[in-house]
Parts: sequence; C-alpha cells; structure tokens
Amino acid sequence: MYSNLFKCNIMAVIRMKYNIQKGQSTGFLFVLPAVLFMMLFIGYPIIYNLILSFQNVSVMTFSNPIKEWSGFRNYIQLMADPVLKTTIINTFYYTIACIVFQFTIGFALAIFFNKSFRLAKSIRGLMMVAWLMPVTITGLIFKFIFSTNAGIINELLIGTHLLHQPIEWLLQPGTALWALIITNIWIGIPFNMILLITGLSTIPQDVYESAGIDGANKWQQFVYITVPLLKPAIQSVLILGFIYTFKVFDLVYVMTKGGPVNATEVLSTFSYRLSFTEFSFSKGAAVANILFAVLFVVSLGYLRLMKEEETM
Repeated sequence: MYSNLFKCNIMAVIRMKYNIQKGQSTGFLFVLPAVLFMMLFIGYPIIYNLILSFQNVSVMTFSNPIKEWSGFRNYIQLMADPVLKTTIINTFYYTIACIVFQFTIGFALAIFFNKSFRLAKSIRGLMMVAWLMPVTITGLIFKFIFSTNAGIINELLIGTHLLHQPIEWLLQPGTALWALIITNIWIGIPFNMILLITGLSTIPQDVYESAGIDGANKWQQFVYITVPLLKPAIQSVLILGFIYTFKVFDLVYVMTKGGPVNATEVLSTFSYRLSFTEFSFSKGAAVANILFAVLFVVSLGYLRLMKEEETM
C-alpha cells in the first residue's frame, strides 16, 4: 500500500512539474513577440549606435564596407569641444527649470481639481488639450506667440506699457531658452496634474477626518498626510518628467533649431546637427550615447526606488 502511495506521490509531483514547465513555456510564447520587438527596434539601434561612435564615419566613408576604427577619439574630441559643455548645461538647466515649475503648478492644480465642485472634471479635461496636442503644433503656436513684431506676448506687454519696444524673445541668447522653458511648462502641467490627481484619489478621506478631529490644520495635513502618502506618485512624476524633458528635440528644433549662437542647443539637437547637418555620424552617435547614458542612470535610479517601495 505504501509503495502504491509513494508511486502516486511521485506521479503527482511529475505531473505538477510538467504543468509548471508547460505553463512557463506558454508564458514565454506570449512574451516572445514583445522580446523580439524590443531586440529588433530598440536593442539593435542602441548597439549599432554604440559601435558607430567608436568608428570614423562621415559622408565620405559611410558607404565603405569596412569602417575605420577610432576608439575613444570621438569622445575625446567632443570633451574638448566647448559646444558640448554649453549643450550639457543647457539641457540640465532646461530640464530642471521645466520640472520645478511643471511639478509645482501641476501639484497645486491637482489639489484644487481634486475637490468636488461644478465643472471640475470638464475644466480638467479641457486642460489636457495642452498635453494631447502634437508638440510640433504647440511649438509653431508659441513661436508665433513669442515672435518679435506680431507676437501676443509683446503686444500685451506694450499695450500695458510694461515695454516701450518689442523683445526679440527667440533671437536673443538671454531669452530664447526661457521661451522654450515656458512653452514646455505649458505642455507638461496637465501631465503632472493628472498623475498627481490619480494619486490623491487613492488617499482615504477618513485619514483627513481623523487628523482634523485630532486638531491638525490644513497645512499639517498636507505635510504629514498628503505628501508622505503621495510619495510614490511624486517619484514617478519627477522621474518620468525628467526623462521626457531631458530628451527634448522636436520643440527646440521647431522653435529655435538650437540658436541663437547655441543658446538653446541641447544634446538631442546637437547630435542631430552633427549627424545630418555636418554629416559627422560618429560624433553624432557619441553625443546620442551621452544622452542615453544619463537617461539610463536615471532609469536605474527610478527602478531602485520602485523596488525599495515594494519591499517596504
């Protein structure tokens, strides 16, 4: 009897192991198309771009079957180029300024629209148009808004007697970058607002009622309840906002093309200019790899934060 029972247990374990392996194989089959897509359209370009940055490829050598290997020469030459330093400073300055204002205004609007009042959802939906509109269209609109002679900004400032002559917003190094920052803030506020509203909606109202009974005022409730419970959403908004803003290209290219005098040149536009204007493909790939490295480090930090939140 015991031998039969032992055999039954062995058979049950074998069937269970077979079912698990069969289930895993089925799961791998479902994941396989996504893996192939990632390898083909994301992995291959990244590897090819990395190899290209270590070669000497220009418009004269692009069609050569064997490319000259240059090692780190492209990176060394770029590090000695003052334009790269200006580009890196512009990219971080643009990104940090946009995130600070986008997050602050978006957080304030999220708290406001999280309250129940008439037309709250309708107005909130209308505000999403700024984020849903194609960036190229938004860039063209704000390029007209900031234009020197026919721009709305100059018309308003002159009409209210704050200015006596129009400002060349997009033609002066001191104002061109801030014109881009203002435009991107207008685009990014709805994105921050919606994500933060989603986080606010998950906080139970009972917590605020209990804190109010214990004597906590609105500011104390915000500092000790809202912010700590909203920490995962805040982290996601800041990290995703950094990634989306740091790799900006279309907005800068439409409004200023990196000018005037490299005042609005960012890493993406600098890489594009090296590759498709100066036809120095290897240097353009090297700049793109610098951009990728920064975003890769930020992404790893984001994944680590998410892992720590899950283990807590």
